[in-house]
Amino acid sequence: MATVSPDMTENEISCKIVSGSPPLSTVLPNPDTSTTGFSIMRTALLLLALLFSATPALAARTILIFGDSLSAGYGIRPEQAWPSLLEKRLGEKRLDYSVVNVSISGETTAGGRARLPEALQRHKPAVVVIALGANDGLRGLPLAQMRDNLTAMLDAARAAGARTLLIGMRLPPNYGPYAAEFDAAFRDTAALKKSAYFDFLLAPIALDRRYFQSDGLHPVADAQPLILDAVWPHLQPLLK
Repeated sequence: MATVSPDMTENEISCKIVSGSPPLSTVLPNPDTSTTGFSIMRTALLLLALLFSATPALAARTILIFGDSLSAGYGIRPEQAWPSLLEKRLGEKRLDYSVVNVSISGETTAGGRARLPEALQRHKPAVVVIALGANDGLRGLPLAQMRDNLTAMLDAARAAGARTLLIGMRLPPNYGPYAAEFDAAFRDTAALKKSAYFDFLLAPIALDRRYFQSDGLHPVADAQPLILDAVWPHLQPLLK
């Protein structure tokens, strides 16, 4: 800073102030430095914006359910069927999965086998639940054919990168030896293909007529939570 004494003339004071003042560049901000800092900040913000815009939101993984009328919600509202209740449970447990239920009333394992490739390509599921075979058994279709269809479906699901759960069914004792062979077909196929397995979809309600509609075959709405509770312990380990 310039020092001014009382005995200096006006011209001397002016010269002293001018000569002792710091250069203008040290008083005012350096335009190059200020501009550079602003540019760096702007570039960083743009990069962050591009990063977030280029990163798509992670989609929920899909559980694909392939079943018949027992999973399609025959005789009840679709939202009451156990697959719909599964969707609600996944949300309650904050599990990042969605449910696609492509079950069709009257479906056989042959029909499911024919439909599965397109469904796998379309939905790209992480988990496939196969709950077919009841109509094969009720119609007395060849069990070797049913085994082949179930095996092919498990293979196709695995080839598509999905984990699998095979759900079995049971037939009344009056079907004779066919009933025992029918039951074994599910168990043996699951073991052969190393798939998760639940032996009987209707296990928690099979002996209680209150849980069936008037036809004695299809579960009522009140039975659906019980079915889900029975399926859940076998499905949950697959939700990695």
